[in-house]
Amino acid sequence: MSEPSPAPSPFLSRLSAVGVVAVIRAASSDAALAVSRALVRGGVTGIEITFSTPGAADAIARARAELPDALVGAGTVLDAASLAAACDAGASFLVSPHTDEALLAAARERGVPFLPGALTPTEILRAWQLGATCVKVFPGSAVGPGYLKAIKAPLPHIALMPTGGVDEKNLGEWLKAGAIAVGMGGSLATGAPEAIEAAARRASAALLAARA
Repeated sequence: MSEPSPAPSPFLSRLSAVGVVAVIRAASSDAALAVSRALVRGGVTGIEITFSTPGAADAIARARAELPDALVGAGTVLDAASLAAACDAGASFLVSPHTDEALLAAARERGVPFLPGALTPTEILRAWQLGATCVKVFPGSAVGPGYLKAIKAPLPHIALMPTGGVDEKNLGEWLKAGAIAVGMGGSLATGAPEAIEAAARRASAALLAARA
């Protein structure tokens, strides 16, 4: 028997409205901020600045201050130190490629939504049982939208955000399969600012078309 679907949290409502979360891996804090600006100009307001970026916490704090309409979070949160730095910088959410019970507990204590990575039904359910606000289905490129649809059938109460292998061409398929939002990295958040802004406009258009 499946769990009942709870009322969506304010964060999940915001995540759903954003639709696309850009995963930023940059060479510096300044570079990450430049990418964030370009994305927002192009209409993508979900920003995940990864801790593989030097000065990630500084970039998060600056993006939060400069881009008040954006939903700015931290990605690649692998340890307690990164989690604390992200929370202190004002991250609105935390993302990791894996599920770590201690990190989920720490995020809960700080009151910050955590999106741990998982792939199999067992991993996804465990992440949710440990307190995940939403589960990052990673790597999405290893499975595809059909897999997500199959997962949502027995687990409709768990919010899922596929990341990896998502682009403007298949974004709509993921959303129709049941994703609350999608994470997009290399196809969206790399290159010159002009190219990133153009890619963001295409992703925003694809999101609108998928929801029409």
